[in-house]
Amino acid sequence: MTRTFAIKSYGCQMNVYDAERMAESLVADGFVEAEEGAADIVVFNTCHIREKAADKLYSEVGRTVSKAGDAGRAKPVIAVVGCVAQAEGAEIAVRARAVNLVVGPQAYHRLPAMLRDQEKSGAAGRNALVDIDMPKASKFDALPARTRRAPSAFLTIQEGCDKFCSFCVVPYTRGAETDRPMAAILAEAATLAQGGAREITLLGQNVNAWADPVHKTQDFGVLLASVAALPGVERLRYMTSHPRDVTQAMVRAHAEIPELMPYLHLPVQAGADRTLAAMNRRHDVAFYMGLIQRFRDARPDLAITSDFIVGFPGETEADFQATIDIVETVGYAQAFSFKYSPRLGTPAAERADQVDEAVKSARLHRLQAAISAQALAFNRRTLGLECDILIERRGRKAGQWIGKSPWLQSVVVNGDFAIGDLARVEMVAAWPNSMEGRLMMAVEHEAVSAW
Repeated sequence: MTRTFAIKSYGCQMNVYDAERMAESLVADGFVEAEEGAADIVVFNTCHIREKAADKLYSEVGRTVSKAGDAGRAKPVIAVVGCVAQAEGAEIAVRARAVNLVVGPQAYHRLPAMLRDQEKSGAAGRNALVDIDMPKASKFDALPARTRRAPSAFLTIQEGCDKFCSFCVVPYTRGAETDRPMAAILAEAATLAQGGAREITLLGQNVNAWADPVHKTQDFGVLLASVAALPGVERLRYMTSHPRDVTQAMVRAHAEIPELMPYLHLPVQAGADRTLAAMNRRHDVAFYMGLIQRFRDARPDLAITSDFIVGFPGETEADFQATIDIVETVGYAQAFSFKYSPRLGTPAAERADQVDEAVKSARLHRLQAAISAQALAFNRRTLGLECDILIERRGRKAGQWIGKSPWLQSVVVNGDFAIGDLARVEMVAAWPNSMEGRLMMAVEHEAVSAW
């Protein structure tokens, strides 16, 4: 009998990519994708960055089992994959006996084989199968060719992190920085473009730390140019960058590669030097602001986004105000902001000067208000501009569609489109999180007008 599966993915864009690759692997092995409520197998692709990630997982597992029982269905096989799986390991199956498989983010290419083993052994009610190994051989070499078709696609080029920020679990859940060879990246990008992806986003925990492991002289700037030159690649993006890995070639790419969209995600995390030092970020505010100026000199219309953590241990009101200051100085187009949450095993979690939860909540509210104001100001600066948007989905109203601008804004436009179309619009209305566009003409591809 054919087995069906559903994947529920949480967290970052790399988890979205991983979920797609898992689905492709399962389909290639004879499994069939289905809706969660009808699937024989439910895969939870987890993220461990935020607080209480494991507790949320156990709630989701319990809810899935209850729903199956309420519907008169047998309990599905449950696989927990990703960073929570790596961090918690076999303890997951101890705390949630409904879990049948626990698979780390470097081992998910073995998920089809593990599911076959689980079926043969009748693993329900027995010990869960656990694989949280970090093998030397790249999982990418074992994954099937890309088959997913979408106008915009993610492509992981680098995984892991060697930076060891004092608040972060990524080095422990994703492992050391590992780069994929340029030839493999270009082959996957070409397959995606041939399948209809007009826009490709290169992904990595520190994406700009990438260097070809085969040809050591080929760095991230060379890779950007090489991917942009592939037939069918009309738009190119990347994330997430670390300030310490910025090179002049990377900056220059924004001036020289027309396919590279005017968008940069460059996390700073905090605006006070003492906080950055305690975070082990390896840069100070002056260094970061110097990078911002270099990028804007190269591409004046650049939309810059960032990540922020408020309430890091020892953060004073003056430190927090410095974060507000950097938000207002840079003028971010958007930013992700979070309250600091202790992660077991990280140096910051052991500090005695933890900030009161109520203080963290109040500071987060103030920061998000400042970010929202800057986002609206940025969006208003694009009013009256003409640009091409990539149509990605239907809107809520008849004849309404949602497209993505070069600056990664969601743009609502009315017209007769198909998903994947590029449409020329004039920006006519602005809100903090979206824009409205007026259709000028349907286009294949034209350059964005000057800022």
